[in-house]
Formats: sequence, C-alpha cells, structure tokens
Amino acid sequence: MRHAPELSTARWRKSSYSNTNGGNCVEIVEDYPHLVPVRDSKNPHGPILVVPAAAWAEFVNSLKA
Repeated sequence: MRHAPELSTARWRKSSYSNTNGGNCVEIVEDYPHLVPVRDSKNPHGPILVVPAAAWAEFVNSLKA
C-alpha cells in the first residue's frame, strides 16, 4: 500500500485561469515527481485527491484539446 505524501508544508498553486474573486479554483502541488495532489481552493482543509502525474498530464491535455 502506498502512503499519501506529507502535504502540511506544501506550496499550493492555483490555476493561472483563476480570478481573484474567490471563484471555483483548483490548486495543485508541483513538487512531487510522480504525483499531483489536487484540492479545491474554497476548502483548503478538505479532502485532497492525489493522482499519478501521467494521469494528471493526460487530463490537462484533454481539457486543452
């Protein structure tokens, strides 16, 4: 079984498409080579989804297409 990365000191980054009005934003952490932690910026203490980096890249590329 794999353990989730320690994220208490993680540097979360909002999407560059997010506005400053507190809208619906996704935040990610880019410091893990094979994982991408994802959370809802409106709920920073809520659940975190950790996905394989390859799956995240495929997801982002499909959104761009």
